[in-house]
Amino acid sequence: MSAATGKSTDTSNQQKTIYSILFAISFVHLLNDSMQAVIPAIFPILEKSMNLSFTQLGWIAFTLNITSSIMQPVIGWYTDRTTSPYILPVGMMASLIGMLGIAFADSFYMIIISVIGIGLGSAVFHPEGSRVAYMAAGNRRGLAQSIYQVGGNTGSSLAPVMTALVFVPLGQFGAVWFTSLAAIAIFVLFYVSGWYARQLVHFPRVQKQTGEKKKIDRKRKKQVIGAMALLVFLVFARSWYFSGIGNYYQFYLIDDYGLTIRQAQVYLFVFMASGVLGTFFGGPIADRLGKRNMIFWSMVGTAPLALLLPHVGLWAVIPLFFLIGFILNTSFSVTVVYAQELVPGRIGMVSGLIVGLAFGMGALGSVVLGKIADVTSISNTMFLISFLPLVGLLTVMLPTDKTLKKWSSGV
Repeated sequence: MSAATGKSTDTSNQQKTIYSILFAISFVHLLNDSMQAVIPAIFPILEKSMNLSFTQLGWIAFTLNITSSIMQPVIGWYTDRTTSPYILPVGMMASLIGMLGIAFADSFYMIIISVIGIGLGSAVFHPEGSRVAYMAAGNRRGLAQSIYQVGGNTGSSLAPVMTALVFVPLGQFGAVWFTSLAAIAIFVLFYVSGWYARQLVHFPRVQKQTGEKKKIDRKRKKQVIGAMALLVFLVFARSWYFSGIGNYYQFYLIDDYGLTIRQAQVYLFVFMASGVLGTFFGGPIADRLGKRNMIFWSMVGTAPLALLLPHVGLWAVIPLFFLIGFILNTSFSVTVVYAQELVPGRIGMVSGLIVGLAFGMGALGSVVLGKIADVTSISNTMFLISFLPLVGLLTVMLPTDKTLKKWSSGV
């Protein structure tokens, strides 16, 4: 009787959404991504003070993202198999050291070394942060991932604000103030890690599969691998578009529309802030309408607006930016949940693949787009990236939500 009651209580605890933990990990996500946002925010300052080319700026962005992206699925794979709740505050220490390096760097190569530290901190945080959100979600996974991801998108959206309010008046040394964000994050993560450690009994690590279930896995292995590859490719294309807008559109506004650095940040902030709203509403909507449907419409619905953007006057940029940022980001958290359900039991690894590797490989676009801008023009670069959301048409090849449920139930 007591054993049965205990089992019922455990099940009840897993179905309950723990909002205090979700908001705590979302807050740290905001702080973490705010520190990452320092890198593109400081680009206009570095371009002038160090006389960097667009290609060099692209390498800085690439180094930051590829460091975190390569390590995220590796760390996720490792933590799927072992107990490491306190790896979260340890990882944040690497970000703190990296931020100090940015503030005092006096060369391109010192900037590169510093962003590696920030990238490593992010590599630890993102897969484990996604796991915490999954554990605290109960039966509202779409909403939980939205709460978690909206923190990160809010942090990223602060990049233009940082440029206008911090780096324009203070220069590169303004980065030193962001070490306080890392310190606050470390403090909160010790609280989250304590809760995480107590929940491990309800979320056992990956075990070897045998018998009938293993045979079912073999039959579907090719389908799952194909679907995951396509999902990574979709996120890859979306990330190239974000890289183009986030890293270079400010130069397009300055060169083609004659805006100042400070004025250009207003337009970028609209794009980033609308993305925060899209991320927040995307999860709950997907819980009702389906995750694959949301991924499809977020990209396909963005395509005509993205194609129009390079051809409009300055007056139309803000309304288009708002719509593009909102619609495209409705699938941001949904994509993570879809991947987690596609490969159940591998929460850390798949979260690392989607949030890390796919986004990091998308950062390769920063280098490619920077080179295109150097060789041709920033206008031509903005024209080329406008076609990327059309890749969303391939979403129809992904398994439906009903198919995922059948697979997870062994049907």
